Amino acid sequence: MPNTILLAPLSGWSAPLDEAPDAVFAQRMLGDGVAIDPVSNELVAPCDGEVISIAPSKHAIAVRAASGAEVLMHIGIDTVNLGGEGFELHVQQGAKVRAGQRLLSFDLDLLARRAKSLITPVVVTNGDQFVVATSQRNREIRAGETLLELQQVGQSVATTASTAGSEASEKVVVEHEHGIHARPAALIASYAKTSPVELSIQAHGRSANPRSAVALMSLGIRCGDAVTVVGAGPEAAAAVAEIKRIILSIADAAPQDASTRLASVAASRDSRETSSSSTPRATSSHEVAASTRETPGTSQQATQSPAKSPSGAQQRIRAVVASRGFAVGKAFYLRAAEVAVSEAGRGVAHESAELERGRAEVRDRLQQLAKNAERTAQEVIAAHLEFVDDWELVAAARRSIARGKSAAYAWRRAVRDSADTLRALGDPRIAERVDDLLDLEHQVLVALLGQTPAAKVDVPDHAIILAEDLKPSQLVTLDAEKIAGLCLAAGGPTSHVAILAAAMGVPALVAAGPAVLDIADDTWLILDAEQGVLKVAPEQSELTAAERTLAARRQRIATERSAAQSDCHTADGTRIEVFANLGSLADAQAAVTQGAEGCGLLRTEFLFLDREAAPDEQEQAARYQEIAHALAGRPLVIRTLDIGGDKPIAYLPLPAEQNPALGLRGVRTSLWRPELLRVQLRALLQVRPAGQCRILLPMITDLEEVRTVRRMIEEERRDLGISAPIQVGAMIETPASVVLADQIAREVEFLSIGTNDLTQYALAMDRGHADLAARIDALHPAVLRLISMTAQAASRQQRQVAVCGGLASDPAAVAILIGLGVSELSVVPTMIPQLKHLIRTLTVDDCRRLATQALEQQSAEAVREQVLRFKPRDIKVAL
Repeated sequence: MPNTILLAPLSGWSAPLDEAPDAVFAQRMLGDGVAIDPVSNELVAPCDGEVISIAPSKHAIAVRAASGAEVLMHIGIDTVNLGGEGFELHVQQGAKVRAGQRLLSFDLDLLARRAKSLITPVVVTNGDQFVVATSQRNREIRAGETLLELQQVGQSVATTASTAGSEASEKVVVEHEHGIHARPAALIASYAKTSPVELSIQAHGRSANPRSAVALMSLGIRCGDAVTVVGAGPEAAAAVAEIKRIILSIADAAPQDASTRLASVAASRDSRETSSSSTPRATSSHEVAASTRETPGTSQQATQSPAKSPSGAQQRIRAVVASRGFAVGKAFYLRAAEVAVSEAGRGVAHESAELERGRAEVRDRLQQLAKNAERTAQEVIAAHLEFVDDWELVAAARRSIARGKSAAYAWRRAVRDSADTLRALGDPRIAERVDDLLDLEHQVLVALLGQTPAAKVDVPDHAIILAEDLKPSQLVTLDAEKIAGLCLAAGGPTSHVAILAAAMGVPALVAAGPAVLDIADDTWLILDAEQGVLKVAPEQSELTAAERTLAARRQRIATERSAAQSDCHTADGTRIEVFANLGSLADAQAAVTQGAEGCGLLRTEFLFLDREAAPDEQEQAARYQEIAHALAGRPLVIRTLDIGGDKPIAYLPLPAEQNPALGLRGVRTSLWRPELLRVQLRALLQVRPAGQCRILLPMITDLEEVRTVRRMIEEERRDLGISAPIQVGAMIETPASVVLADQIAREVEFLSIGTNDLTQYALAMDRGHADLAARIDALHPAVLRLISMTAQAASRQQRQVAVCGGLASDPAAVAILIGLGVSELSVVPTMIPQLKHLIRTLTVDDCRRLATQALEQQSAEAVREQVLRFKPRDIKVAL
């Protein structure tokens, strides 16, 4: 195919794109091209083609040439802030245009006064298919003269006569409260990489290749923004619809049972007390780490700094709680160590090979780490793996290598430029995600320079770690047994460091400000990660009081843990089973050490997420059996795959849904794809010993769903030659299932109430909605009445009823749930000792009296106040 010629869309001075006063363009985040300083006030089409994007504020237009090359013309810098003032459109999106046709007029004088710059980038946005062969730069150019010559290097996305109808586009409004940040960008990129369709996502007059999470984040898409998804190819419509579905389905989930992760470490650490059960809500795992203020030329390796000058008088530093808890210890400061890289390369071939070697080494190491990591660490590793192969990062590094730079310099420059671009967006959530990029930068540099990853720093006992910032890879190299707490000058509460700290049971404060950096090593500190305060050099009396408080908490925890291995009964002898919610083998092993009497909910999604194909029968059976062995004969309730619009998987493309919370979820998805369900049922039936495993069906809303699955179980049981029956339970998660609970109870052996979904459906409040989060409380009287109805229905059918949702882990709810008739609680593993201790102080009559009072309250707040006023005193003390 002949090269594509693009004409100058306006008159002015043509300069290298590097001169654009915006890192997004200067560092070619959106693609290669030139920058024109205009002297004319009209923008014309650079070629024959179609207008594929017009910014709502009219300042940018993208055109696709007949060859498939896509060119973005962005009038001025930061002109989006004008809101369309000074611009007049002469075409509409979708219009067919001829080269030289007027697209847009603008007020040159107004822009000169109001905009940051008149520099107009002209950029080829699909650089994976077209590269700039020649360009006219450093010269005066007139509109209509040849500006760029493009050479095709990949499959064209042009719509020709033979592929008519193969192009598709859809607009979608991003409803996710945090916009397109790292996790949604990674989800979109994960799908786009597997699609044969050429895709782009357009927003704010810019276009990004969705195969690159970094490029997507650089668009700065926020909640309420409209984006256009464009695809070309034989399956374009389906691919575009899938991208739209992913965008609509994205929601920041709370770190499900984050306090269960690394619970074995937290359980063995008797040198301090933490309150990981109250870990604040944060994004899913595939959410990332905090922003950095590292200067160029420094790496992320942690080393102890020289002792600082004493900070003087006592200080109280306010900070943001990242991981709740309380700690007393001495300051131990960490800083970044220098790593030097050579700018000049040793030839394109050599440096290109080195870049591939370094990335491959890091990729292999991360994949090995992921195999034995617990769930939280796996989520961090997954983010790093996504970035190590990010299309934009790798392309930017290769461009630097082509200009004679070394692989190390090119990789650092690519990462730093991307980090600067993300910071410049002004979105705190995106800024927090920069840290993963810089962490990965260091890991690749270490590999390129032939160094070994940093060994563990020798941390003194009872240390409170101080630093400007930490990377996830730094934190995991520290001896968790010696860390009393963590306080960072920078960082954010939704960073990967924050999530890891909570998983490790380490109290942590972030965003404490520069005052932290002036604290001398070995200064006594009280870290209160409940109130968000770091007390520096406290008075001896305050330090003594804090140590007494800490000792009392340690003693209480030790007492609770020593009794946690015994079966749980109320004070009047009623048996209450305390099980654990699990999501992995590591969770199961930790739960047993905490005194779990079984597993009330094993989330099997951990086997199905972040992979190219569903696990087969043998893999599933082996993993379920490992967890059964870890529980050593204790009951194991395994929930069938609970996948839907809220938890999409790449190999199960779900139809587009306006409201994924009300669409294909839970058992509905399984019955929609029964072949997946049958494989899982066969694996579950093979768990030994017989009778240990029970099957739990999620999101049941009518009897036929239960009956259909039970028929499938019987068919697979006969086919496998298994004579022993298996118990089947239903999750009660919707008002419909509560109303039908008596009927459902006749079809199953047990009921399990999922209070998280039941609460959001009962209150009509999305549990991922930031503005409503404080009001979504499962102790709302309406939710309690639904639980009461379920328990009564189960009692009439002589069926056991459990609660496996978040409410079961709330000490304020335990007495009420027992009073309502719940006989099994499935909880966060680290909460088991505390809840068992609490239950042993209660009588069923007291619990019923409290429950009756709670049902008559008018709000969740009133219920909680009622619990605090309730007698006997033991309940109040335990809370």
